[in-house]
Amino acid sequence: MDDVEQLLGQLTLEEKVSLLAGQDFWSLPAIERIGLRSLVMSDGPIGVRGTGWAPDDPSIALPSPTALAAAWDVELAERAGRLLGLESRRKGVHVLLGPTVNMQRTPLNGRHFECYSEDPLLSGEIAAGFVRGVQGEGVGTTVKHLVGNDFETDRMEVDVRIPERALREIYLAPFERVVEEGGWGVMSAYNAVNGLPMASNGPLQQVILKDEWGFDGVVVSDWRAARETLGAAMGGLDIAMPALENPWGDKLVAAVQNGDIPEEIIDDKVRRVLRLAQRVGALGTKLTSPIEYDGDAVAHEVATRSFVLVRNEHYTLPLEAAALTKVAVIGALATDARVLGGGSAQVSPPHTISPLDGLSRALSGVDVEYAIGADPRPFLPAAHGPQWSDTRVTVGSHSFTVNPAAVRWIGSLPGGLDPHDVESIVLEATFVPDVAGEHTFAVSGFGTFELRVNGTLLYEGSLHPPGTGRADLLLSPREQRVTVELEAGVPVPVVLRQTLERGLAHSVATTLGHRPPSPDADGMIEEAVRLAAGSDVAVVVVGTTEQVESEGFDRASLALPGRQDELVSRVAAANPRTVVVVNAGSPVLMPWAEEVAAILLTWFPGQEAGAALADVLLGVAEPGGRLPTTWPRLEEDCPVLAVEPRDGVVAYDEGVFVGYRGWLRSGVAPLYAFGHGLGYTSWRYEEMAVNESEAVVTLTNTGARAGREVVQIYVGPSPVDPNRPERWLAGFENVEARPEETVTVRIPLRPRVFEIWDGGWKRVPGEYRIIAGRAVDAPQITATLTI
Repeated sequence: MDDVEQLLGQLTLEEKVSLLAGQDFWSLPAIERIGLRSLVMSDGPIGVRGTGWAPDDPSIALPSPTALAAAWDVELAERAGRLLGLESRRKGVHVLLGPTVNMQRTPLNGRHFECYSEDPLLSGEIAAGFVRGVQGEGVGTTVKHLVGNDFETDRMEVDVRIPERALREIYLAPFERVVEEGGWGVMSAYNAVNGLPMASNGPLQQVILKDEWGFDGVVVSDWRAARETLGAAMGGLDIAMPALENPWGDKLVAAVQNGDIPEEIIDDKVRRVLRLAQRVGALGTKLTSPIEYDGDAVAHEVATRSFVLVRNEHYTLPLEAAALTKVAVIGALATDARVLGGGSAQVSPPHTISPLDGLSRALSGVDVEYAIGADPRPFLPAAHGPQWSDTRVTVGSHSFTVNPAAVRWIGSLPGGLDPHDVESIVLEATFVPDVAGEHTFAVSGFGTFELRVNGTLLYEGSLHPPGTGRADLLLSPREQRVTVELEAGVPVPVVLRQTLERGLAHSVATTLGHRPPSPDADGMIEEAVRLAAGSDVAVVVVGTTEQVESEGFDRASLALPGRQDELVSRVAAANPRTVVVVNAGSPVLMPWAEEVAAILLTWFPGQEAGAALADVLLGVAEPGGRLPTTWPRLEEDCPVLAVEPRDGVVAYDEGVFVGYRGWLRSGVAPLYAFGHGLGYTSWRYEEMAVNESEAVVTLTNTGARAGREVVQIYVGPSPVDPNRPERWLAGFENVEARPEETVTVRIPLRPRVFEIWDGGWKRVPGEYRIIAGRAVDAPQITATLTI
């Protein structure tokens, strides 16, 4: 601290202000004379993109945050954080932009997959573990988005009206837990809360976060969320990002010189930036080189531990490999796995194992056959597979290969190129068709394109109208398709040239799509049904697409896109041993749930998707997940659903009755409740002892396999108080046991469990029911406790 004060005293006003705004898209400037190196930030939270998005520098892709929360394991979250801390150091990143602890208030939230849970305690504990892991490697975090960014519609302008009690008990609670853990950064949201834009929200950023909670880290704006000079400076913001359209710089210097802002306010912000720089090795002593690490192993473990088995009739799973002769794998997402969500959470992984690949490798002696069945993707998948040579990408003077044929980056260019030196990108590959007929090619991205197949120009033009904004270009891509007759086995060159406006190559998203000749939609379903009918078991992979779940927009419906529901029902009618794998980051409707033998939720499972799926389906690993959010039977059953602002406002009129709290109040039974999940063994809860600080639960594994159980503790007033939820999550812990082994677990109960916000935190005396359960709707043992 003395070093920080000494260095602060050496800086001019202009130098101080320079440290409070991005010098480019991802970093703060260096001041060499005081030993301060440039602080570099990177998007997360499932991987570390770095300062670009270049596929020639791949990033480990962990499962989505909802998947991490589904493991209900703080130590696993810490291991995931430690891995990304090491990845950050490898990529020269000082601050990872995450984790996201906004509430899963409505399943229509397009960014639902990037949030942990609908419960503030589960979200806060998983986030605290993740932050502890990242920061343990000397890399900062920015828990986000403070606060109320629980949907995407009009997120830049909407005013979220949150009652004070709900704000404290639900929405701020995970942020408070991370601050308590010692988090080094917080990111403020785009939206306003209770009338004030978050980047200028002094009551929340200064009064609560810094003054009341004692937060000594930095508050960084979401990118381009800071739009006021005085308001943001006086409202508790410390860093305005990025350089583009930044409201500070010379304007902030002038405001101090004019007396509109005391220089002490600037000093506090700079002090926080210097403190962060010390913590991450950008000021003074540099951190040593990172040790070796196995990212694939961590990604695989998180995936298997996150999968939630919600249905398993007649012990269909696990499958016995020795008893199988033919397995049908069905669905577009079985070959084109959706391993991560759209938007800023995207990275380019070093590899992706599809469900079909994973099962084919694991069942080497079994006939594993594939049918697409139904294709929900509005865009053609990027060209990939053995028929394609690795696609060579040439950007200016730099070349590299990709597989599949897609390139995307934001910020730094591949090879360190200057955007002003790049005016074209060329993707070249050789394609050897394995079937003759009409092949469909597609171009998506922005700029002007030329597509040539076998030397013939098939498309030339621009996909977007002039003047389309950069955010719309990235988050709302368009596609152009063309068809051409090709012969089987005859190689053809494919060249896609993209022309960009000089200087704008810092943002690129380009895909060369391909689809071979195939039946029409009816024919694809019929083909899948025939395959399923002749197989021992049918594994149907269904899910959402990037055009359904992504940052930048909310979902219009919870229904699976396309004809996937019809596909599942038809396959289930043809084969009673139908296992449905749901590859979606957030709840979807499953009208066929009672028709199928088993349902496994895999979220967005990261780069090890198919390998982890094979392990779980074949019993090599137990599905370890429990639901971190409620899955509805019908859309209209959801206690909170709509996301459309009215007169620029979204009012959280339900107060604290969000998520399962709202479901319990409504009395409507969901399809699958919060906390639900099945394993491959059975458990008997023997006894529970409780006091004000902990619950001690003893249970026995009564099955034939070793297994893991998530013991969940819920607390509720007795009798039920209409002003409070019927019960709420108070603690949880994972236990493992061998067959017939009895284990005891101690689960702490934090003081906040028995408190409400009423102008301050107040302990509510009375009698409480303490429930040990397997889900919020599956109590096993109940005790009473008088407070």
